Amino acid sequence: MLTTNPQPDASTVDRVKIVEGDLLDQPVDASVNAWNRNIIPWWLLLPQGVSGAIKRRAGLDPFRELGRAGPIALGQAVITGPGRLPHKAIIHVAGINLLWRASERSIRDSVTNAVRLATECGMQSMARPLIGAGTGGVGAERARAIMADQLQRCSPQIDVYIVIFKKEMTK
Repeated sequence: MLTTNPQPDASTVDRVKIVEGDLLDQPVDASVNAWNRNIIPWWLLLPQGVSGAIKRRAGLDPFRELGRAGPIALGQAVITGPGRLPHKAIIHVAGINLLWRASERSIRDSVTNAVRLATECGMQSMARPLIGAGTGGVGAERARAIMADQLQRCSPQIDVYIVIFKKEMTK
């Protein structure tokens, strides 16, 4: 399933899956929100993409909670309640900088920190979008490859679903 390492750890391969579908419909403990480290208050932003979908389905409570946490450092993660989502939590990662751009480092750090936070909070599974593939400008295939490689490196002890939303992104 993961081909970035010629001999991946079997437990990592079993725990990381790349699936196509809706991030918020995955049967997981936590969904990852591709947030940013913007210093503009959340209520002045018009969430798009994953954040917009979460806002529509989860409601405003996770974003109010996120706002109380303050700006997120690039590559870091913050956990909030799930709002109306059927999950235990939402993990918000800052994968793009103040200029709305992602880098390999910001993607890798957001992967590692989200897995660490989910594990520390007792989660058994998480679904995450392609960090940096949209607004971040990295591109879907490169973002997927970076995320898959970083997941192999950090050997998660939880199930991780990398969710591809658009069919053309899997090619």
